[in-house]
Amino acid sequence: MLPIVLLSVFGILNLFLGFLRSNRVLLPLVLVVLALIFGVNLLDWNHAGSLPGFLESPYISQMLTVDNFSVAFSGIVLLTALVLLPFSRSYVVAGEPNLAEYYSLLLFSLVGAIMMVSYNHLIMLFVGIEILSISMYCLAGSDKRNVRSNEAALKYFLQGAFATGILLFGIALLYGATGTFQVAELATAVATPTNQTLLPMLYVGVLMMVIGIGFKVSAAPFHFWTPDVYEGTPTFFTAFMSTVVKTAGFAAFLKLLVVALPAASPVWLPTIQAMCVLTLLLGNVGATVQTSAKRMLAYSSVSHAGYLLLGLVAGHGQLSGPAAQGIFFYSLAYSIATVAAFGVLKLVSDQRQREDYVGLGGLARTNPLLAFVLTVAMLSLGGIPLTGGFFGKFFIFTAVAGQGHIGLVVFAVLMSMVGIYYYLRPVIAMYMRPAEPGAEAPIVVDGFQSATLVLLALLTLVLGILPGFLSGLL
Repeated sequence: MLPIVLLSVFGILNLFLGFLRSNRVLLPLVLVVLALIFGVNLLDWNHAGSLPGFLESPYISQMLTVDNFSVAFSGIVLLTALVLLPFSRSYVVAGEPNLAEYYSLLLFSLVGAIMMVSYNHLIMLFVGIEILSISMYCLAGSDKRNVRSNEAALKYFLQGAFATGILLFGIALLYGATGTFQVAELATAVATPTNQTLLPMLYVGVLMMVIGIGFKVSAAPFHFWTPDVYEGTPTFFTAFMSTVVKTAGFAAFLKLLVVALPAASPVWLPTIQAMCVLTLLLGNVGATVQTSAKRMLAYSSVSHAGYLLLGLVAGHGQLSGPAAQGIFFYSLAYSIATVAAFGVLKLVSDQRQREDYVGLGGLARTNPLLAFVLTVAMLSLGGIPLTGGFFGKFFIFTAVAGQGHIGLVVFAVLMSMVGIYYYLRPVIAMYMRPAEPGAEAPIVVDGFQSATLVLLALLTLVLGILPGFLSGLL
């Protein structure tokens, strides 16, 4: 787990760089370090364990595992952070005094995310979730002079702490019923229980863990924090929250349900199905009535949690089947498109001071590149063909239909049609509505940010044209 070590060490060292008189060195340095760690992570592909003997040491005791599943999802979260960082340049230009702390918190949150996708022990899952969550609580309230940011941090912290308590209680009940925290031993203990009288404790523990992780991934009915927190959190950190947290959460969810608890599927499968329907319905319907583009993307994030829940329904007790491949591809396509959308929205809101559809008016005329990239992102999130989002949904729908859940697929397709309506609203605003008076000036975008946006648009199109390049990795 060399990426975890490198992220932790540099996260601490980066704090000392905050004492420098100029913070302009921080952004390029963090970019280089993340690119290096991304490459180091890829070296573990088909080579389990990047530090010989590290995973077998008494301090780790097989609590983490390195396999292609963990490498793939760790790659998504690292890549997401890497392409998102250029949009923090406004903090550099403004001379943000806490920039080193922001970057260190992002690096520490990546440590938690990688632990969540690599855990082999429920305590390590809990530790990973808490490292990620606490970093996000701090970043949600990073704009201390903004009442909305303070409100977002308070709501996120209070509800997150409550969900963490439920999750930890579920882990405790699961341990009480099985006597183990290890993932492989859990699967055996649940499949062949030695004490039938403890089954109610086991099932309650499973449901409580589903509730706890469901909160982290914004699944209904545990999604109520999402719109307010996403809207109040500074846009740069909202983009990180809606991509990295969701990817890590669903990777952890998948491993828990289909590897550790496949024998308990009579309990968790109906629950996940109900959550899936409710999440798709509330997320898509809620997004249609929003006037703020940022709040629309918050409800959009809820709806995408519903599509990813479909992948859990199709799980089979392994991390290499169609369900895992679908979740991997969907998470990658969703993360790329979401970073592009929030990146454009941040650039626009920084200059026009608006996050609603009116603020996007006339963007196609003043900044054709921004309008094009946002259009590609919206089409991908809506699942339009020739974009990565289309094949992300296609792979998940195919996996679910293959298990006979045709009704769920039909409902998800109908909700996707609803999604097209609200994803086209920003496009209509950019191309068919004029800029409001006083906002006709082009948005200032530097060359690095422009190159990043072009890269994100190209990746989205490549995933939509050549999906087979990545669809069979797991």
